[in-house]
Amino acid sequence: MEYTSGQFAKLMGMSLDTLRYYEKEELILPGRKENNHRIYDDSDVNWMQFIKRLKETGMQIKEIRKYARLRSEGAATMGERMQMLVSHRHSLDEKIKQLKKHRRKLDEKIEYYKNQIERTNFFQK
Repeated sequence: MEYTSGQFAKLMGMSLDTLRYYEKEELILPGRKENNHRIYDDSDVNWMQFIKRLKETGMQIKEIRKYARLRSEGAATMGERMQMLVSHRHSLDEKIKQLKKHRRKLDEKIEYYKNQIERTNFFQK
């Protein structure tokens, strides 16, 4: 299926300005129709979903740009792209570990307040 810029931006849940920014950063390179209008297809949908996932997991735009450049260079860069993803996964695992630690500390504080409130209510009866 083919999409105009407006259709593609809406499908991806982003503004046209964001889409243009991604194009300017060469994260996505749309095809062109004979009238020079941008055109996107389902492979662009899959690619943009992956870009958004990388961004949502904390990968910096400059790293996504590097990954996109390597992707455009073809199969010879698969090893380097894989290594980038392995490295990003490691970084993500570390963030998850930290978040779990923070979650445990919050749970401890919540439990403390819960016990204090129950204790206060007991003595007020």
